[in-house]
Amino acid sequence: METAAIDNRNEFALWAIERAHAIVSDQGTALALAARESGEDAIREAGNALGKEITHALLEVFDGLLPSEASKERD
Repeated sequence: METAAIDNRNEFALWAIERAHAIVSDQGTALALAARESGEDAIREAGNALGKEITHALLEVFDGLLPSEASKERD
């Protein structure tokens, strides 16, 4: 995954939309297919994968909010 510098709210909104689209396209499709064609175990696995991707995206944003080591050194 690429690192992107987000300098304003508009850039963040665009990033969030793109990230959500990617998650839903990949994991949401897998969940829908599992619900249509598979048993409970497959649905549970697909749901867990969707949850992990959402969590990963949230942690990615949180990590980006933390001050970098360079910023700490300047302060």
